[in-house]
Amino acid sequence: MVDELTDQNYETETKDGVVLIDFWATWCGPCKMQSPVIEELAEERQDVKFTQMDVDQNKATPSSLGIMAIPTLVIKKNGAIVDRLTGYTPKAKLNQILNQYTD
Repeated sequence: MVDELTDQNYETETKDGVVLIDFWATWCGPCKMQSPVIEELAEERQDVKFTQMDVDQNKATPSSLGIMAIPTLVIKKNGAIVDRLTGYTPKAKLNQILNQYTD
């Protein structure tokens, strides 16, 4: 399952463990390609929390993180940003990157 994040719950929801945040928008073509990849990984992996944030509905968080292009995937581990990927990321590559941060 992919959880929806808002500016209000971002800090609380992403402070523990390994969290992937997908910054996206409804009008973004590459975001529509990225979403099924994230949903598949969310089904397969229990060791990562998968979340997404609509940048049109929530402007403060993407702005504070300097996100200028979408999709941008941010990976946090115990509340600290450990990786950032901009543009479409294929499933195998994303899985490999996530493996670096899970024990």
